[in-house]
Amino acid sequence: MQPLFDLFSITRNGNFSLFLSLLIYNLIKKMSFQGYLKTIKEKTGLGPEQLKTKADEKGFTEAGKLKATVKAGEIVNWLKEEYNLGHGHSMAVYALLKGIKDENSK
Repeated sequence: MQPLFDLFSITRNGNFSLFLSLLIYNLIKKMSFQGYLKTIKEKTGLGPEQLKTKADEKGFTEAGKLKATVKAGEIVNWLKEEYNLGHGHSMAVYALLKGIKDENSK
């Protein structure tokens, strides 16, 4: 069976950003939310509750809820700068803060 995308020919033809997008998509698709939380804890030493506390200290949340004015990019930038987290892991934290996911989500 032929793969949908020949990643070698994509990179050889100079479309490296497409290659990276497909690679990231495939990695994210296979990682569970619990997998993200585990890796975040390993990299930062912070679990979901500690992340919520840190977000509150930074002024991103109020009473445990993400402020309506806070955009995902702000959370991504904060986590990248302070904890060297990548985009996918930072978006998992954003989902946690926004209430889209919780510490028991799969």
